[in-house]
Amino acid sequence: MIDFARNLLAQARADDQRRLLLLAGVPANTRELAAETLAGIDIPLGETTYVGPADSFQCETLGYNRTADLLGTTRSAVVLDCHERCEPNHIGQLVGAVDGGGLFVLLAPPLDSWNERRDDFDETLAVPPFETTDVTVWFRERLADTLQAHRGVAVVDADSRTVERDGLVEYGPSTHQTDDEPPAESVLPTEVYDHCATVDQREALTALEALADPGEAVVVEANRGRGKSAVAGLATGGLAHEGYDVVVTGPQYRNVATLIDHARTLLENLGGLDEVRPADNPRLLGGNGSVRYVPVEQIDSLDDPDCLVVDEAAALPVRRLEATLAVSSVAYITTTHGYEGTGRGFAVRFRDRLLDGPHNVTEVGLSTPVRHAPADPVEVWSFRALALGAGPPVADLLVEASPESVTYRSLSSQELCADETLLSEVFGLLVFAHYRTEPNDLMRLLDAPNVSVHGLFHEGHPVSVALLAREGGLSPGTRERIYEGQRIRGNMIPDVLTSQLRDPEAGETRGHRVMRIATHGEVRSEGFGSRLLDELAREYEDADWLGVGYGATSELVEFWRANEFSPVHLSTTRNRRSGEHSVIMLRPLSPAGEALLSTHTAWFLERLPDTLPDALAAADPDVVRAVCRAIETPPALELGEFEQRHLASVAAGPGIFETAPGPVRDLALRALVGSDSVLSEREQRLLVMRCLQLRPAEGVADALGYDAAAACNRALGDAVGSVLDADGIVDEEQESLE
Repeated sequence: MIDFARNLLAQARADDQRRLLLLAGVPANTRELAAETLAGIDIPLGETTYVGPADSFQCETLGYNRTADLLGTTRSAVVLDCHERCEPNHIGQLVGAVDGGGLFVLLAPPLDSWNERRDDFDETLAVPPFETTDVTVWFRERLADTLQAHRGVAVVDADSRTVERDGLVEYGPSTHQTDDEPPAESVLPTEVYDHCATVDQREALTALEALADPGEAVVVEANRGRGKSAVAGLATGGLAHEGYDVVVTGPQYRNVATLIDHARTLLENLGGLDEVRPADNPRLLGGNGSVRYVPVEQIDSLDDPDCLVVDEAAALPVRRLEATLAVSSVAYITTTHGYEGTGRGFAVRFRDRLLDGPHNVTEVGLSTPVRHAPADPVEVWSFRALALGAGPPVADLLVEASPESVTYRSLSSQELCADETLLSEVFGLLVFAHYRTEPNDLMRLLDAPNVSVHGLFHEGHPVSVALLAREGGLSPGTRERIYEGQRIRGNMIPDVLTSQLRDPEAGETRGHRVMRIATHGEVRSEGFGSRLLDELAREYEDADWLGVGYGATSELVEFWRANEFSPVHLSTTRNRRSGEHSVIMLRPLSPAGEALLSTHTAWFLERLPDTLPDALAAADPDVVRAVCRAIETPPALELGEFEQRHLASVAAGPGIFETAPGPVRDLALRALVGSDSVLSEREQRLLVMRCLQLRPAEGVADALGYDAAAACNRALGDAVGSVLDADGIVDEEQESLE
């Protein structure tokens, strides 16, 4: 076994590629053999990491909850113990940490019996009312098939210590080509180009030179392991050396550490590096310029740097990305595929805004890997096993598709696993349309008992796809536990309605939450999503509701409103990943669903006026407008004599809103609820900001383009008057007092 492992490792090193060693058998045997193998081959223990529950390995040992610690690092060998937990995200994270010439070692049960096992991750998929035994095994069967079929994967029976597949692949050594010359008129020192490992990196570095000029934006996209952060660091350090003030930001400091390390090394080589600590927020001084890290939360208050470099841009909320557009020159470094790259938030939710913005945009991609040679068999295997390379069907295949011509289908896991093209296109639509899709979602799609897949198809190719989660129908005991504050997996809408909104019976109703809905980019906004939602309502007519929860934008709220969904909750905190306030909306399908919606609509209208000037005071006014518009029934308005006089006075001019905000606030909410309004969009924003969020008149005037606070207040009076006239709220006697 030691000789076999040495041969496998020697070939990996000769090719500067990686190999995968699968040790299958009972846990004790696979762990013992893995420890013996690692001790007998030429890999220092300091370059090896074991991830799993065992504590007998003499190398670095991490628990499953610490796999993210290896992001951005490299190891010569990584061992992932899949006996107690087989989680796709862990595989995706750890594969990328293995350097060229290294080994990725998997420990697993015998492949022919793996589908009989249930582990800790299966338990996360068994959401009430389902049990762990209801979780299927399609993902693991597919994973086992890929391990036995792909090149570069060695399979060893650890129980009998026999080699079933040797995993040897004769590629021959590969070299990276880096002999391109720097551009003739380079802004950066020509020595910077000597640090590039591939031609791709040189081309990206040339594109990043544009940051020296105001009004430029450069987008650098790549799969993991292509050296995008490295080349961004080279550009950053080179610009600093030439006297530019460069700011670097990202989701967290650890996300930009590699970039800053490359900038530091370059400045050291160029001479004259001076570094200001602390280490977790360094400022590098070189030449007459600098490189400094600024947390993304502080981008709004930048002091006009020469350029900004945003690393892992796809992981940032869109509202954070929008703030970066205020910088004169900016670069966005983002992952397209891989562990973090199956989320495509940058491409899906921000690129159009960037292209419509003030910058001249240059886009460049990196395809040649730098951590290992091209055609690495372990990368090929991981992309297939985790569907990291999944993509939607080619646009030309959907040219003749229309909402009337497509066919609706519900897809079983068996159908998806039997047709690799179908699985790739369906999952690819979800990947390309949503910023949060990750490898775990593939297993959830295939094996979670509460999840179902549906789509519209044109000549066999998906045009629009929806992922649904069954929720509700919970037992009295489960509902009581939720009401008392216990979190119940996989029942997001019943959980919120019960625990936060104090409805003990909400979980009794049965519904289906739309987890994801995605339409091919070439035919978006043509009615396919609406057609699909109507089909879902027909298929689940025996349920009580369809529901959805998402980070609210005015456009998305309007889409769901147009498809008969109505809001029942707007979160008071922003979603950590999207940066937006989440909204929950329901489409009733039964009398019980109608009753649930009616109750929670009334409760929502009661608490909304209290949360808007407090926790929601900074919420986007257009989101508030859209949410109010999506509520069908306006709240009742009960006005006494004083309230009527006050409203009439505010409308006529002498009345002051601040004297009694309550009646004006109630009127404003009533005016905003429902799809019909006599007010312009500007007047609606005025009511939201001034009356509901209680923002100061001066700030509202600036935001909405009024000359001064006085003009803002006059416009508020005019808006109040328009609503009073349209609704006939104030009687003739009160009008005569105006």
